[in-house]
Amino acid sequence: MAKPAAAEKFDVIVIGAGPAGYVCAIRCAQLGLKTACIDDWRTPSGEPVLGGTCLNVGCIPSKTLLEASEKFAEIRDHGARFGVRATNLSFDLASMMAHKHKVVADLTRGIAGLFKANGITAVAGRGRLLSNRRVEVTSPEGRRSWEAEHVVLACGSVPMSIPAAPIDGRHIVDSSGALSFDQVPGRLGIVGAGVIGLELGSVWRRLGAEVVLFEAQDRFLSIADEAVSREALKQFSAQGLDIRIGARVLSTRVDKDAVVVTTEDAKGKREERVDRLIVAVGRRPNTHDLVAEDTGLLIEEWGMIHVDEHCRTNLPGVHAIGDAVRGPMLAHKGSEEGVMVAERIAGGQTRIDPDLIPSVIYTQPEIAWVGKSEAQLKAAGTGYRSGQFPFAANGRAQALGQTAGFVKILADEATDRVLGVHIIGPQASELIAGAVLAMSFGASSEDLALTIFAHPTLSEVMHEAALAVHGRAVHVARPKRTP
Repeated sequence: MAKPAAAEKFDVIVIGAGPAGYVCAIRCAQLGLKTACIDDWRTPSGEPVLGGTCLNVGCIPSKTLLEASEKFAEIRDHGARFGVRATNLSFDLASMMAHKHKVVADLTRGIAGLFKANGITAVAGRGRLLSNRRVEVTSPEGRRSWEAEHVVLACGSVPMSIPAAPIDGRHIVDSSGALSFDQVPGRLGIVGAGVIGLELGSVWRRLGAEVVLFEAQDRFLSIADEAVSREALKQFSAQGLDIRIGARVLSTRVDKDAVVVTTEDAKGKREERVDRLIVAVGRRPNTHDLVAEDTGLLIEEWGMIHVDEHCRTNLPGVHAIGDAVRGPMLAHKGSEEGVMVAERIAGGQTRIDPDLIPSVIYTQPEIAWVGKSEAQLKAAGTGYRSGQFPFAANGRAQALGQTAGFVKILADEATDRVLGVHIIGPQASELIAGAVLAMSFGASSEDLALTIFAHPTLSEVMHEAALAVHGRAVHVARPKRTP
């Protein structure tokens, strides 16, 4: 990485090179701004690397392992119905991990190439905001500082921990450690049945582990629409995930190379013995020691940096984006905030609609949603119509052998404008893009109903759900009306 002169001044300095930071830096450079990007992420061998948590130990490696485990499980469990018979089917965990490492390495090198092509100065070290938009960088080479007209804080997030299950890196690990097991645990415990817990649990269950998830909340997957969370619990339980709702972890202890987990639920206390325990209780902003005390930067509860709708902090010329600010901790949300901030620094007027940020869970079936849930609309007193259509009635889903789930569309009762779309089913992560696009243009359910979808495709389920909003779905039987 480059080593700028100590006296060098930049138009923009970005602290953090994850999806929010590196995208912001690239867009700033594209707009003609002299840009530096600071990051302290390093490979296990100690080499500086770009991409942040998402690329190195988050989104990309987890999806790579999800894909590998899904391919194996699909052939093992469902190959015969397609006439595919495999004898002595097995997997090589080391090769799976090697593929994961290659994917990560290729993508991090790609970001480095984009920085070079756009003339961005990449600096390896821990960035810290000082007063008057000065930035200090601490690295093995020492401590240096530079000035900028604008500073963008994109420091990302780190896994949360709980006192009842202290991370030791061997028996009890966080989500990063769970992506690097050298063997499949016989019995795996996971604290938290949210997005991270479900995805990690799916990987290791497919590869043969017995998986039990301890979820302290009384409702499963409360972030999703209730109809989706009910279907998800049914599907994941059928896959062999042992999901304990309302089970609070009280303590853990290591005993003879295993972890004894004490939990409490409505039935009382109980102990579970697992070979490994993953703590997946969420993430918090990585803002510790990010700013000097005399800067006056407003930081809220849990280390969240206070920003307005344009990601401006209370300090002139200082922005914050990504996991460090309000809203869902999603890579694509951070990236779009990075683009918005870059363009506004350059004089543009770009904005982001928080209601149009999609969420995805990469399980099987996948789960995705955008906009309002039914519970949110009820709480706000918004009148709405609902249309739902099952993948079981779709020809492409039948051909794929993936018929679980549905598409659910919520539309305004008065205007018919689409307010929310919720999907559980095959390729939900791809299908949700159509919903986001429709909602960004203010489409009605009637607009979607009048749109021609290719046949046979999974997207037809979206079409039928739109028809169902007004009771016009074609490929399901309608209940007979009483005279």
